[in-house]
Amino acid sequence: MRTCLSATLSMVVLVLLAVLVPLSALSAWVDLEIDNTDRYVAAVEPLASDPGVQGIVSDLITDQAMTQIDAGPLQGALRDFLHEAVQSFTTTDAFRTAWVAANRTAHTAVTAAMNGKSGEAVVIDLGPVMEQVRHNLVDSGVPLANQIPVQHTDITLISADRADQLRSTFRLLRAGSIWPAVVTVVFAVAAVAAAAVRGGRSAAAAAAAVVGAGFAIGALMLRGLLAIARNRVLAGVPGSDRDGAAAVYDALTASLRTTVWIVLAVGLALALCATAARMWARRREAVRI
Repeated sequence: MRTCLSATLSMVVLVLLAVLVPLSALSAWVDLEIDNTDRYVAAVEPLASDPGVQGIVSDLITDQAMTQIDAGPLQGALRDFLHEAVQSFTTTDAFRTAWVAANRTAHTAVTAAMNGKSGEAVVIDLGPVMEQVRHNLVDSGVPLANQIPVQHTDITLISADRADQLRSTFRLLRAGSIWPAVVTVVFAVAAVAAAAVRGGRSAAAAAAAVVGAGFAIGALMLRGLLAIARNRVLAGVPGSDRDGAAAVYDALTASLRTTVWIVLAVGLALALCATAARMWARRREAVRI
């Protein structure tokens, strides 16, 4: 009877940790990174050097510019020249500065969109980048650069229908803040402490092994959720924006992927050490007998 009860309790601990670990990581991520402007900007700042992002920005700005410029039979040649000039600009420090400014402004829009009404997509407005591009090209003497329009030019990060599906989850995670992580740690410690009171060191080691396994399973669950969410989010993004959206998604979730490996390593180490400690304790008890 005691063995069956112990097995049942172990399964309960495993299931709860498998749920609590990813919930804790996601809630803390929303609270500490997505809701924090400085951390959000720090996460996406390196994307200014990403070839995929540079290519999308160059294409969007060039396409917008050419809608305002009529060069007759030289239209194609002018487009190629302007595209090359914009592409060259995306490798400069001025572009990185403009990219950071655009994302600092975009952060407010992104969080507002996730809290906003249904039917709203989550986008990054490249207007500030376009303004800096035009200023740079005009100073460099690029022909017709002063005709480049400065207007809203968006990269879609999450389509409207996907955003609608994510809003309720986002609000729940924001409400949770860091408390799921606190509950997870307290629950893990309490499970080991309760086992120690009931059955001594051997039982405590067994409980610690179960807790470690629960953390490892939870980490793998989180990794799976990230992969599924990435595929679902990108599936709704227009093809022209997909590479840029993928780069932004990967940058914003980099800390979560790091969390997966840390929690997985800690969980496996705890499980292995606790199992070894339990075997050692049992061996000592056998010798005494």
